[in-house]
Amino acid sequence: MKLTPFSFVCLLALGGCQAVPSSLPRAEPPPAAACYFPIDAPSTLTASVDVLTEWGFSLDASDTNLGLLSASRTQELHGYSDLYASPRFRSGSALHLFGGLGIGGGTRLGIGLGGGFGQPPIEVERVSLLWDQRHMRVSRDIRRFDQYGSLREGRSASTESFCQRLQHALSAQTATGDRTP
Repeated sequence: MKLTPFSFVCLLALGGCQAVPSSLPRAEPPPAAACYFPIDAPSTLTASVDVLTEWGFSLDASDTNLGLLSASRTQELHGYSDLYASPRFRSGSALHLFGGLGIGGGTRLGIGLGGGFGQPPIEVERVSLLWDQRHMRVSRDIRRFDQYGSLREGRSASTESFCQRLQHALSAQTATGDRTP
């Protein structure tokens, strides 16, 4: 196929329509000030592991040299299948079976045999703790996936209430740990 000057100009024009982001991604909303607080460094790792596992998190990674701990927990979102369903299957009189096989109201018939069998939508909450000798920084995010495993929502969740609750639990855990012989 020979490239003519006109098709070359059209190709360059279409390439120029490519959108470039005007800024780098950032946490929205920004982390709360309470997510950076003073700590007692020697017992931080064990206290953090104890508190997060007590809250239902599983450890993903830790590095004591870097002062990093990462944990996550997953929960099923019952009732979210209809929210994330395809709009053509979302009529009030529709029958949905197996997450992707459905018969709509009226004369519509739709069959979608995707990979959503037996997989409810889930929410994944991830917490990362980064500490040095005197301070800890908490980063938390929440992501929601639909019944097909596609990311539907994601947000920063480093809120003041979560960070204050974590700080209080860490203080209580280290105080309890110090009293044990």
